[in-house]
Amino acid sequence: MPHSNIPPLTRQRAKKLRTGRTRAEAAMWDMLRDFRPRGARFRRETPIGPYIADFAWLSKKIVIEVDGDSHETEAGLLHDRARDRWMQAQGYRVLRFDNSDVLDAPDHVFLSIEEVIRRYLSDE
Repeated sequence: MPHSNIPPLTRQRAKKLRTGRTRAEAAMWDMLRDFRPRGARFRRETPIGPYIADFAWLSKKIVIEVDGDSHETEAGLLHDRARDRWMQAQGYRVLRFDNSDVLDAPDHVFLSIEEVIRRYLSDE
């Protein structure tokens, strides 16, 4: 999505989010960087329209979200559903993982991501 379509406040918020991250987000970033030699180009805290994706591979329209406790509230779930519907309407595939899964079952999370993005990866 062109930068001109990103509201300035969203861009500023994304920049601020890049300076800090949770333990689960750091673990996910390490995981996603392992795909880089195979051609995956994920970015952190990337503005997409009015939203900010935790991780996005823009050219392949893949969004990965790492969800903490705030996503388990009724308001959080409603926001996530609306956000996911908007992303999907733009052609993005959204993958969501709980913080606990990223930290406690990283191999499962890695294989789940690899299964979805495999068709875009080059052989090592």
